[in-house]
Amino acid sequence: MTLLQWTARVALAGVALIGSCDAVFYVPGVQPLNFQRGDDVPMKVNALTSVHTQIPKDYYRLPYCKPEGGPKMASENLGEFLTGNKIQSSPYAITMLEEVFCHKVCQVQLTNIEAAKLRLHIKYGYHNNWIIDNLPSANLAVSNGKEQKHYAGGFPIGIMSNDKTKAYIYNHVNINIDYHTREDEGYRVVGFAVEPLSVAHKFQGNYDWDGLSLDGIQKPLSTCPPASSAEHMDRDRIESLQIVNPNEKVLFTYDVLWRESEVAWSSRWDVYLTEDHLVPAQVHWYSITNSILVVVFLSLLVISILVRNLRRDIAAYNALAALSEEDAEEAEDEKGWKLVHADVFRPPSTMPMIFCVFVGTGVQLGLALFCAIVFSAIGFLSPARRGSLMNAALVFYMLCGSFSGYVSSRLYKSFRGRLWQVCTVLTATLFPGAAFGMFLFFNIILAFMQSSASAPFLDVLIVAAMWCCVSIPLTFLGAYFGYKAEAFEFPTVTSTIARAIPPPSPLLNPMIGMTLTGIIPFAAAYVELFFIMTSLWMDQFYYVFGFTLIVYIILIITCAEVTLLSVYYQLCAENHRWWWYSFFCAGSTSFYMFGYSVIWFRTLEASKMIMTYLLYFGYMSLLSFSMFLVFGSIGALTSLAFIHKIFSTIKVD
Repeated sequence: MTLLQWTARVALAGVALIGSCDAVFYVPGVQPLNFQRGDDVPMKVNALTSVHTQIPKDYYRLPYCKPEGGPKMASENLGEFLTGNKIQSSPYAITMLEEVFCHKVCQVQLTNIEAAKLRLHIKYGYHNNWIIDNLPSANLAVSNGKEQKHYAGGFPIGIMSNDKTKAYIYNHVNINIDYHTREDEGYRVVGFAVEPLSVAHKFQGNYDWDGLSLDGIQKPLSTCPPASSAEHMDRDRIESLQIVNPNEKVLFTYDVLWRESEVAWSSRWDVYLTEDHLVPAQVHWYSITNSILVVVFLSLLVISILVRNLRRDIAAYNALAALSEEDAEEAEDEKGWKLVHADVFRPPSTMPMIFCVFVGTGVQLGLALFCAIVFSAIGFLSPARRGSLMNAALVFYMLCGSFSGYVSSRLYKSFRGRLWQVCTVLTATLFPGAAFGMFLFFNIILAFMQSSASAPFLDVLIVAAMWCCVSIPLTFLGAYFGYKAEAFEFPTVTSTIARAIPPPSPLLNPMIGMTLTGIIPFAAAYVELFFIMTSLWMDQFYYVFGFTLIVYIILIITCAEVTLLSVYYQLCAENHRWWWYSFFCAGSTSFYMFGYSVIWFRTLEASKMIMTYLLYFGYMSLLSFSMFLVFGSIGALTSLAFIHKIFSTIKVD
């Protein structure tokens, strides 16, 4: 490939990335479906979800109507299973451009167990998630003739009374479908919303349907508009709600309404992703502006303090080294960071192997995260393709295993470590082993709870095979080249005996530095972190990956700059133990992220189920630890390059 072709591709990616910041740009990855009048429009059901429990459930675990012959699973990818999606067929028959009013699906008589189970799910705020032509159902609410739509999270399965003593099920739905007309190609579905209603249905003439005979299908309902009126069910017509009690008969009905729309098929996801502009782009731009101001301030600080001081120090040290011995004795005694030249490149005194493992793992995670964000910002990983982001994250992480092996092995070789096999094994297994162990632990518990979030055994084996057959061999391959390469050459010789570290001043206490430096990078990203947390835990769509990429780059720059300043002042205080210090200075950003997640947890109004707390804090601790490794490796490698540079510019006896 020529240089011109590479330049064209990079320019195209940049244009797409810039466009993703202000508008929704994505590659759906599916072919549009064209329907003709009278064609069947399949409607599928996904798992029931609740932001209060964080435990998705199988749709047919509740006493809902089932399709003839039983529900059938839709084809799903690995990412969909791992994220708790379970898409199945439904008994709702929808025909293109054919409107249906108060059509009966089935009648269910609730048993004691079914009534208790249904009531509990309504109390916990579970939502239905229906799908037509890959479009998730929006929640439609009509009040005073005005429509309000919420496009994320589906629609509730029921409602509790004001005193929380009675539960009512939404057993009637108004299915509103928008279509776009294509000349000579038919029609395309471009919108899908559901208005749920609770109706205690009654047959005319006090007819009692047992739900088994076919007569009830033909009998008219007194609780529905007359068939000749062609009117859909509305809230003003409801006389009483369908209560959830044992032995109660629940009749499920639905209306289907079609409406022509000017929205093109390629733009039908825009309203889902922008959520009717409830979260305008200005909010994200505020976050970016806030982050850029932090970076500019830090950059000016680095230039005005660090660069100026370094030039002065280097000039003074070199001038002193050029003097004769007699003149040098008359000159001032040396002070500052040059005094630690014989110890600054001494390997960490505490767990040097673990340090190498952490840095290598952080590089792997950081590169995988960067690749996933870039592909999402360009549009290859879209919310329209369920599970695509999870699949990409797994693939990128596996493929970046060679980088972790190379970095950890070469760094460990520079420390003159001899247990290179142990270092490589830990690099390949420590973090992914902890993550897979936590996933397996939660997966077993969720399987006993009959949650759809429990991945099938085959998918667990696939994840384990990807780890063992792809990631681990690539890590060993990278380690092989890392040990074959030359060790890092340091500009100074390390002495046999370590220099004593003088007592630091209160402001230069290493513990204070490692604790406080993480505040600045966190301040540069906390606004965007709010939207990411909302997407992760509150069933919201997240699409502004262009902003995410900018914030991620800003985080990298900010972590590098604050770490350099902190390490420089520690060296000036004659503290040569900077390896772990630099790692914790940048990595402490993750501590503030975890603390923010603890405060943000109140937003969920979580249930009292212990599993909800385990899932949230378990996975947030894992995410925070992964960010600790990413930011820590950035701080450590940046500090290594910085110290190598400044000590290579001075003359040392």
